[in-house]
Amino acid sequence: MSDAGHGTDAPVRVRVAPSPTGDPHVGTAYQALVNLAFARSRGGVFVLRIEDTDRARSSRKSEEAILDALHWLGLDWDEGPYRQSERLDLYRSEVDRLLAASSAYRCFCTRERLDEMRRENRAEQRFPGYDRRCRSLPVAESERRAAAGEPHTIRLAMPTEDECVMQDLLRGEIRREWELIDDQVILKADGYPTYHLACTVDDHEMGITHVIRGEEWINSLPKHLRLYEALGWEPPTFCHLPLLRNNDANRSKLSKRRNPTSITWFRDAGFLPEALLNFLGLMVSSRSEGEEKFGFEELAGGFRFEDISLGGPVFDLDKLRWLNARYLREDYDADGLAALVRDWSMEQERLSAIAALAQPRLETLGDWGRLTNFLFVDAPDVEREKLAVKGLEESQVAEALQFMLWTLEREQEFTADIIQGHFRRLSEALGMSLRNLTRPFYVAMSGETASLPLFQSMEILGPDLVRARIRRAIEALGGISGKRMKKLQKRFEELA
Repeated sequence: MSDAGHGTDAPVRVRVAPSPTGDPHVGTAYQALVNLAFARSRGGVFVLRIEDTDRARSSRKSEEAILDALHWLGLDWDEGPYRQSERLDLYRSEVDRLLAASSAYRCFCTRERLDEMRRENRAEQRFPGYDRRCRSLPVAESERRAAAGEPHTIRLAMPTEDECVMQDLLRGEIRREWELIDDQVILKADGYPTYHLACTVDDHEMGITHVIRGEEWINSLPKHLRLYEALGWEPPTFCHLPLLRNNDANRSKLSKRRNPTSITWFRDAGFLPEALLNFLGLMVSSRSEGEEKFGFEELAGGFRFEDISLGGPVFDLDKLRWLNARYLREDYDADGLAALVRDWSMEQERLSAIAALAQPRLETLGDWGRLTNFLFVDAPDVEREKLAVKGLEESQVAEALQFMLWTLEREQEFTADIIQGHFRRLSEALGMSLRNLTRPFYVAMSGETASLPLFQSMEILGPDLVRARIRRAIEALGGISGKRMKKLQKRFEELA
């Protein structure tokens, strides 16, 4: 299997391009690992690019969390981070080129008109994409309306006949009918590019030779190839990695409902970066026999795309725990382990915060462990019976837990006062007393119906551990079905 692109002598340049719209995802680390290993195996360059064109959801705090997480894992980049929000003039100039060549067009359709079109398409079981109404507008009319300030987007004009023939390093030839590919928006009404335009322009301008990303982008590849063609550029070599899978019967896509997915959760839960990196390395290295414990240099030294299986790597948390245990037992003596524990959970500021909560409840120093042990574990045991709230059905308790989970997933500031405010507002919205609302959260956080002050404890635990513990409590109650979850989401939006 050849990995050549841009000529056999071209220096390898690869990138990872996360969006700063939430927690640093373990899938980002997985893709970064493959890109970095390939770059190091070929003496190439690894670029970090922040794709922050989603103005509503992107945040600098999320970006900082991504950078910290990659540094913690040792996935250090050679160039960057570049930010797409700082390159808007570049994208605009390429859009102007596409418009001049009639490879793109202005779309003046309103959101209401597009929503109605989609409803009609679904009802008639037609192609769900844009119906290309504005594609036939005369250029003069389009320019006049734009000059008059009428809101519009820019769409890429896709071919409507024949097939798009694509090459993928892992899959070989892939074909898609052009007529089934939407005229994608490439520039939004606010002047910001969409992912499709920005990533294509950036990959070309940064000299990326190999685009190694998740398989969820295969369906977008025809749009990107069309952009390369319309702009007169040679495309890079593409490789779409199989998605990480849950360890369930259906091998479903890795999701936070079934597994922790935030890199910072693994750090806060006491996993070692070298163990997590090794574990992700097993996802891309065929080692049916021999030693499963290996470092990055060993992975990069023997890296081959042929070793990546398309079957979908399973994210088995038990396997990660086994591997992490080996590192703890084999790579550290007693003094080294003691230093590791101090660095992980006994930093002075954190200990002082815990001591302030525990002090009013201490009778002897021996009470310290009983009172505070839940703050030093990745997750306490949660008994279903303890989650019960008098006068409420289990389903109502699960709903309250889920509503707070969604609330905290949106929260950027994680302090006790802010958390308490969310609880007060939710108790009012649900018509529950604050005491009844907090009861299952004490159990979710500590495993007990009474513990140290809840809101301060949640602040000390931090957002990743708190959200993971709430999810575990929901699962302890039997979980929430997908159908019911959709109804709850609608009700939550109404409450919010």
